[in-house]
Amino acid sequence: MGVVAWLKSLFVLQLLIGFVFVVSGLIINFIQLCTCVLWPFNKQLYRKINTRLSYSLWSQLVMLLEWWSGTECMLYTDQATVDKFGKEHVIIILNHNYEIDFLCGWTMCERYGILGSSKVLAKHELLKVPLIGWTWYFLEIVFCKRKWEEDRDTVFSGLNRLRDYPEYMWFLLYCEGTRFTEKKHQISMQVAESKGLPKLKYHLLPRTKGFTTTLQCLKGTVKAVYDVTLNFKDKQNPTLLGIVNGKKYKADLSVRRFPVEEIPDDEKECADWLHKLYQEKDALQEHYEKEGCFPGPTIEPKRRVWTLLNFLFWATLLLSPLINFAWDVFVSGSPLLIIGFMIFLIVASVAVRRLIGVTEVKKTGSSYGNTEAKKEN
Repeated sequence: MGVVAWLKSLFVLQLLIGFVFVVSGLIINFIQLCTCVLWPFNKQLYRKINTRLSYSLWSQLVMLLEWWSGTECMLYTDQATVDKFGKEHVIIILNHNYEIDFLCGWTMCERYGILGSSKVLAKHELLKVPLIGWTWYFLEIVFCKRKWEEDRDTVFSGLNRLRDYPEYMWFLLYCEGTRFTEKKHQISMQVAESKGLPKLKYHLLPRTKGFTTTLQCLKGTVKAVYDVTLNFKDKQNPTLLGIVNGKKYKADLSVRRFPVEEIPDDEKECADWLHKLYQEKDALQEHYEKEGCFPGPTIEPKRRVWTLLNFLFWATLLLSPLINFAWDVFVSGSPLLIIGFMIFLIVASVAVRRLIGVTEVKKTGSSYGNTEAKKEN
């Protein structure tokens, strides 16, 4: 193990990075709360401010992927598609197989200047997660409970509210509804068989309601749908904890652009279009399994320095007083102060670990396969 790799594995350094993220996030959330007074008077100014505040938080996670772990991201697409990145409102369809698939998506958003304005159709439970859910709330993220009878009004109103969003946005959809596991895949393929649909090998059966509703509400605003299929070299199974430990991964993303004019307006035909798309995504994954790459030309977008500079700003602002305080505590010789500070470090480490746990496949609960879940499509 080299010196740099050893340093990245040190728990104290990882804890300091987590401290910067958590405390800066709380500061950003407080500023976002203060900006709410702008909403009644200037909604677009509120949005532009919150776009930049969210960038300041999310880019710290992108920094971990790009600069701390050194993970590489390769696009398999044509230059004409890349030329449109960051210059139009779009819907992104991404497979949901890995713990860090969202982070790879955010990395692409950052490299094309739209990380702060990226959107997602998120499960309602995430609203309660500190920093993540709170920041999303101020960004007007659409939360749903995955029960259409309860979600209908909330989803329609949330999506329609985004039609006049002032910044270019990428609206991310995980159409499978939950992260891929073998157990969920078995249940999903039983549903496919009962509905007479072709079985998928690398994906779950897509839930069409979220896609058709999003496209219906945002049509006229979004110009295209980007189909993104993600995989990793050498059959790697990346985790956020691995990123924190400085492990390097190599991500490949196949990107295809579909103008909204090519997608049927009729809900059933649109649902059929999505099922066909997932059959094509499955074929892409089969090609990757055999060849170790996706078909087509490759483009490697360069990482930008802004994520690193943003983290260094927050680290300088927050770590200097923390280190000075820690030094004063230990030189004081007071057992009470030292024990109190150690308890603070333990609580901080547990908090950071719980945030990481939100992304772990084995801890992502789902009602997939339940009777109510099957009613959603």
